[in-house]
Amino acid sequence: MFRWFRAPATETQITHGQRLWLYVFAVITMVLLVTPTLIVVPMSFSDSQYLEFPPETWSTRWYDHYFGSPEWMQATRTSFKAAFLTMLVATPIGVLAAYGLHCSKVRFIRAAFVLMITPMMVPVVLVAIGAFYAYVQLKILYTMTGLVLAHTVLALPLVVIVTGSALKSYDMSQEEAARSLGAPRWKAFLTVTLPQIRFAVVTSALLAFLTSFDEVVVAMFVSGGDNPTLTRNMFNALRDQIDPTIASISTIMILVTTGMMVLAQLFGQQKEPSKPKD
Repeated sequence: MFRWFRAPATETQITHGQRLWLYVFAVITMVLLVTPTLIVVPMSFSDSQYLEFPPETWSTRWYDHYFGSPEWMQATRTSFKAAFLTMLVATPIGVLAAYGLHCSKVRFIRAAFVLMITPMMVPVVLVAIGAFYAYVQLKILYTMTGLVLAHTVLALPLVVIVTGSALKSYDMSQEEAARSLGAPRWKAFLTVTLPQIRFAVVTSALLAFLTSFDEVVVAMFVSGGDNPTLTRNMFNALRDQIDPTIASISTIMILVTTGMMVLAQLFGQQKEPSKPKD
């Protein structure tokens, strides 16, 4: 144990003992982040009419209520459909935008980058209000099209930032070599550059999906009617009455989010080059 404290933790010869405060801080932070989840999951298996922790009686009553409710099922389908379409729209646009910003030599490229990430700097409620009034004029309020467009605006900055960071560490001379051998730019990008930044693209797609799936503020303004989102209905349920079904839905959303993060790690990680055989 004492040997571990004296062992170097980094290449700068900083020992684990010198970084002990950082480990303690990280553990405390993780506990504060994970504890709400550890409370919500047991609450979802309570048989009580109200939110109860710890549950006195265990039951799947509220899961049965969720899966048997047409209203909740419709909202779930809307959320998954909107998140999937947002991912399909935001990911290619964001990747191409990040690629263009990275390769461009225009003087005002930084201003263009700031413009791309503006939705992250503007309060979400202002984006929601602006989308609401614009959709009223365009007559796409409470439609899937309007919901996907609004969520794409929120997801696009994340895709640009993640993909742009990957491109900064990528050696563009590899793509230039492919183009010098006769490959069109689009083909050189798809066959040389894109595989190299695959992990960032998969991560961006995941973030775009989760941005739409977990978003509630914009959904309160632009979703409804035949297209209510799951988060909108959850917020309304908490506002009107304390429904324990919320705990079961939250548990399912945690599982979906965790599962997507695992899939991103499995399918987005770089393959190690195979060792030549003797």
